[in-house]
Amino acid sequence: MRVGVYIDGYNLYYGARGICGRSTPGWRWLDLRTMVEDMIAVRSKWGGVVIENVTYCTARISGTSNPEGQREQDVYLRALAHTNSATQISYGTYVARVTTAPLARKGPNGKPILVKSDWPIMIQDSSVQDVPGATFMASVARREEKGSDVNVASHLLIDVLTGAVDAAVVISNDSDLAFPINFARQRVPVGLVNPTTGVRAGKLAGDPAEGVGNHWWTRLESADLYEHQLPAIVSPRIRKPALW
Repeated sequence: MRVGVYIDGYNLYYGARGICGRSTPGWRWLDLRTMVEDMIAVRSKWGGVVIENVTYCTARISGTSNPEGQREQDVYLRALAHTNSATQISYGTYVARVTTAPLARKGPNGKPILVKSDWPIMIQDSSVQDVPGATFMASVARREEKGSDVNVASHLLIDVLTGAVDAAVVISNDSDLAFPINFARQRVPVGLVNPTTGVRAGKLAGDPAEGVGNHWWTRLESADLYEHQLPAIVSPRIRKPALW
Protein backbone atom coordinates (compact mmCIF):
# COMPACT_ATOMS: atom_id res chain seq x y z
CA MET A 1 0.00 0.00 0.00
CA ARG A 2 1.60 3.25 -1.20
CA VAL A 3 0.71 6.03 1.21
CA GLY A 4 0.92 9.75 0.50
CA VAL A 5 1.24 12.10 3.48
CA TYR A 6 0.01 15.70 3.25
CA ILE A 7 0.84 18.12 6.05
CA ASP A 8 -0.38 21.64 6.75
CA GLY A 9 2.83 22.90 8.31
CA TYR A 10 1.39 25.91 10.15
CA ASN A 11 -1.57 23.93 11.49
CA LEU A 12 0.86 21.31 12.75
CA TYR A 13 3.31 23.83 14.24
CA TYR A 14 0.77 25.88 16.19
CA GLY A 15 -1.10 22.76 17.24
CA ALA A 16 2.08 21.12 18.50
CA ARG A 17 3.04 24.33 20.32
CA GLY A 18 -0.32 24.26 22.06
CA ILE A 19 0.19 20.62 23.05
CA CYS A 20 3.78 20.91 24.30
CA GLY A 21 4.15 24.59 25.22
CA ARG A 22 5.68 27.47 23.30
CA SER A 23 9.03 27.59 25.12
CA THR A 24 9.33 23.89 25.85
CA PRO A 25 12.27 22.24 24.06
CA GLY A 26 12.30 18.80 22.49
CA TRP A 27 9.40 18.79 20.00
CA ARG A 28 10.16 21.17 17.11
CA TRP A 29 12.95 19.17 15.38
CA LEU A 30 10.26 16.78 14.22
CA ASP A 31 10.89 13.77 11.99
CA LEU A 32 7.71 13.79 9.95
CA ARG A 33 8.26 10.49 8.15
CA THR A 34 8.95 8.29 11.18
CA MET A 35 6.14 9.93 13.14
CA VAL A 36 3.59 9.13 10.45
CA GLU A 37 4.95 5.61 9.94
CA ASP A 38 4.43 4.83 13.63
CA MET A 39 1.02 6.48 13.73
CA ILE A 40 -0.14 4.34 10.81
CA ALA A 41 1.25 1.19 12.44
CA VAL A 42 -0.43 1.85 15.79
CA ARG A 43 -3.67 3.62 14.88
CA SER A 44 -4.76 2.15 11.54
CA LYS A 45 -5.62 -1.25 10.16
CA TRP A 46 -3.57 -0.74 7.02
CA GLY A 47 -1.03 -3.38 6.05
CA GLY A 48 2.01 -3.49 3.80
CA VAL A 49 2.49 0.26 4.10
CA VAL A 50 5.18 2.09 2.15
CA ILE A 51 5.39 5.87 2.50
CA GLU A 52 5.39 7.01 -1.11
CA ASN A 53 5.76 10.72 -0.38
CA VAL A 54 5.63 13.23 2.48
CA THR A 55 4.42 16.61 1.24
CA TYR A 56 4.99 19.42 3.73
CA CYS A 57 3.06 22.61 2.96
CA THR A 58 4.28 25.79 4.61
CA ALA A 59 5.32 29.39 3.91
CA ARG A 60 8.59 31.22 4.40
CA ILE A 61 8.78 33.43 7.49
CA SER A 62 9.76 37.02 6.79
CA GLY A 63 13.25 37.83 8.00
CA THR A 64 12.36 41.51 8.23
CA SER A 65 10.13 41.09 11.28
CA ASN A 66 11.49 37.78 12.57
CA PRO A 67 15.09 37.10 11.51
CA GLU A 68 15.68 34.41 14.13
CA GLY A 69 12.49 32.61 13.16
CA GLN A 70 13.52 32.74 9.52
CA ARG A 71 16.94 31.21 10.30
CA GLU A 72 15.43 28.45 12.42
CA GLN A 73 12.78 27.64 9.84
CA ASP A 74 15.39 27.54 7.08
CA VAL A 75 17.61 25.06 8.92
CA TYR A 76 14.61 22.86 9.71
CA LEU A 77 13.43 22.81 6.10
CA ARG A 78 16.94 21.88 4.96
CA ALA A 79 17.01 19.11 7.58
CA LEU A 80 13.70 17.71 6.31
CA ALA A 81 14.98 17.63 2.74
CA HIS A 82 18.44 16.27 3.65
CA THR A 83 17.03 13.34 5.68
CA ASN A 84 14.15 12.65 3.25
CA SER A 85 11.79 13.19 6.17
CA ALA A 86 9.85 15.32 3.67
CA THR A 87 10.07 14.39 0.01
CA GLN A 88 8.43 17.61 -1.16
CA ILE A 89 8.11 21.06 0.42
CA SER A 90 5.34 23.15 -1.10
CA TYR A 91 5.31 26.88 -0.38
CA GLY A 92 2.44 29.26 0.16
CA THR A 93 2.97 32.89 1.13
CA TYR A 94 3.31 34.78 4.40
CA VAL A 95 1.35 38.03 4.28
CA ALA A 96 1.53 41.08 6.59
CA ARG A 97 -1.24 43.66 6.35
CA VAL A 98 -3.13 46.26 8.34
CA THR A 99 -6.75 45.45 9.05
CA THR A 100 -9.59 47.23 10.84
CA ALA A 101 -12.02 45.39 13.09
CA PRO A 102 -14.35 45.97 16.05
CA LEU A 103 -12.73 45.75 19.48
CA ALA A 104 -13.82 42.56 21.21
CA ARG A 105 -13.13 40.25 24.12
CA LYS A 106 -13.29 36.47 24.14
CA GLY A 107 -16.56 35.04 25.38
CA PRO A 108 -16.95 31.86 27.46
CA ASN A 109 -17.41 29.76 24.30
CA GLY A 110 -14.42 31.36 22.57
CA LYS A 111 -16.55 33.52 20.30
CA PRO A 112 -16.00 37.31 20.21
CA ILE A 113 -18.12 39.68 22.25
CA LEU A 114 -17.97 43.25 20.98
CA VAL A 115 -16.81 45.89 23.46
CA LYS A 116 -19.28 48.78 23.58
CA SER A 117 -18.95 52.31 24.88
CA ASP A 118 -19.91 52.37 28.57
CA TRP A 119 -18.52 53.83 31.74
CA PRO A 120 -15.73 53.88 32.80
CA ILE A 121 -14.80 54.17 29.09
CA MET A 122 -17.39 56.30 27.34
CA ILE A 123 -17.49 57.97 23.90
CA GLN A 124 -18.82 61.51 23.75
CA ASP A 125 -19.94 63.42 20.67
CA SER A 126 -18.93 66.94 19.66
CA SER A 127 -21.51 68.42 22.04
CA VAL A 128 -20.01 66.43 24.95
CA GLN A 129 -23.00 64.10 25.12
CA ASP A 130 -22.45 60.46 26.03
CA VAL A 131 -22.81 57.91 23.23
CA PRO A 132 -23.44 54.64 25.08
CA GLY A 133 -23.32 51.43 23.07
CA ALA A 134 -20.96 52.78 20.40
CA THR A 135 -18.57 50.29 18.84
CA PHE A 136 -14.82 50.77 19.25
CA MET A 137 -12.83 50.15 16.07
CA ALA A 138 -9.18 49.14 16.09
CA SER A 139 -6.57 49.18 13.33
CA VAL A 140 -4.05 46.39 13.88
CA ALA A 141 -1.17 44.66 12.12
CA ARG A 142 -2.09 41.17 11.01
CA ARG A 143 0.30 38.46 9.85
CA GLU A 144 -1.11 35.35 8.26
CA GLU A 145 -0.03 32.40 6.20
CA LYS A 146 -1.84 31.90 2.90
CA GLY A 147 -1.94 28.93 0.58
CA SER A 148 -0.98 25.92 2.70
CA ASP A 149 -4.52 24.53 2.78
CA VAL A 150 -4.83 24.96 -0.99
CA ASN A 151 -1.50 23.21 -1.52
CA VAL A 152 -2.49 20.32 0.77
CA ALA A 153 -5.74 19.88 -1.17
CA SER A 154 -4.03 20.14 -4.56
CA HIS A 155 -1.29 17.58 -3.85
CA LEU A 156 -3.79 15.20 -2.24
CA LEU A 157 -6.18 15.30 -5.18
CA ILE A 158 -3.48 15.14 -7.85
CA ASP A 159 -1.92 12.05 -6.27
CA VAL A 160 -5.27 10.33 -5.74
CA LEU A 161 -6.58 11.05 -9.23
CA THR A 162 -3.35 10.05 -10.99
CA GLY A 163 -3.10 6.81 -9.04
CA ALA A 164 0.20 7.80 -7.43
CA VAL A 165 -0.97 6.58 -4.00
CA ASP A 166 -3.20 3.82 -2.64
CA ALA A 167 -3.99 5.63 0.63
CA ALA A 168 -3.49 9.06 2.17
CA VAL A 169 -2.77 10.64 5.55
CA VAL A 170 -3.68 14.29 6.07
CA ILE A 171 -2.36 16.21 9.08
CA SER A 172 -4.60 19.22 9.57
CA ASN A 173 -7.72 20.33 11.40
CA ASP A 174 -8.68 22.93 8.80
CA SER A 175 -12.36 22.56 7.88
CA ASP A 176 -11.59 24.13 4.49
CA LEU A 177 -10.15 20.73 3.53
CA ALA A 178 -13.50 18.97 3.99
CA PHE A 179 -14.36 18.77 0.28
CA PRO A 180 -11.04 17.36 -1.03
CA ILE A 181 -10.79 14.92 1.89
CA ASN A 182 -14.34 13.67 1.38
CA PHE A 183 -13.63 13.34 -2.34
CA ALA A 184 -10.45 11.36 -1.65
CA ARG A 185 -12.33 8.97 0.67
CA GLN A 186 -14.41 7.81 -2.29
CA ARG A 187 -11.25 6.49 -3.96
CA VAL A 188 -8.64 5.62 -1.31
CA PRO A 189 -8.53 5.00 2.45
CA VAL A 190 -7.75 8.25 4.30
CA GLY A 191 -6.25 8.75 7.75
CA LEU A 192 -6.88 12.15 9.32
CA VAL A 193 -4.69 13.50 12.14
CA ASN A 194 -5.92 16.44 14.21
CA PRO A 195 -2.71 18.23 15.29
CA THR A 196 -4.45 20.78 17.53
CA THR A 197 -5.69 20.89 21.12
CA GLY A 198 -9.22 21.67 19.87
CA VAL A 199 -11.92 19.23 18.94
CA ARG A 200 -11.88 17.81 15.44
CA ALA A 201 -13.53 20.13 12.94
CA GLY A 202 -17.04 18.82 12.39
CA LYS A 203 -16.79 19.01 8.60
CA LEU A 204 -13.82 16.61 8.69
CA ALA A 205 -15.82 13.87 10.39
CA GLY A 206 -17.11 10.91 8.44
CA ASP A 207 -17.80 7.19 8.49
CA PRO A 208 -14.95 4.63 8.46
CA ALA A 209 -16.86 2.69 5.80
CA GLU A 210 -17.59 5.69 3.57
CA GLY A 211 -16.51 5.34 -0.07
CA VAL A 212 -13.81 2.68 -0.29
CA GLY A 213 -13.72 2.41 3.52
CA ASN A 214 -10.87 1.64 5.93
CA HIS A 215 -10.59 5.30 6.99
CA TRP A 216 -9.40 6.40 10.43
CA TRP A 217 -9.13 9.49 12.63
CA THR A 218 -6.77 10.32 15.48
CA ARG A 219 -5.40 13.21 17.50
CA LEU A 220 -1.74 14.19 17.76
CA GLU A 221 -0.31 13.51 21.22
CA SER A 222 2.79 14.88 22.92
CA ALA A 223 4.50 11.47 22.71
CA ASP A 224 4.14 11.54 18.92
CA LEU A 225 6.26 14.70 18.91
CA TYR A 226 8.87 13.98 21.57
CA GLU A 227 9.54 10.42 20.39
CA HIS A 228 10.11 11.32 16.74
CA GLN A 229 12.97 13.78 16.45
CA LEU A 230 15.62 14.13 13.76
CA PRO A 231 19.29 13.60 14.71
CA ALA A 232 20.65 16.69 16.44
CA ILE A 233 23.41 16.86 13.80
CA VAL A 234 22.04 16.13 10.35
CA SER A 235 25.17 17.30 8.51
CA PRO A 236 28.12 19.57 9.34
CA ARG A 237 26.01 22.55 8.27
CA ILE A 238 22.61 21.39 9.47
CA ARG A 239 22.22 21.23 13.24
CA LYS A 240 19.26 21.49 15.56
CA PRO A 241 18.87 25.06 16.91
CA ALA A 242 20.15 25.33 20.47
CA LEU A 243 16.78 26.09 22.12
CA TRP A 244 14.87 23.45 20.16
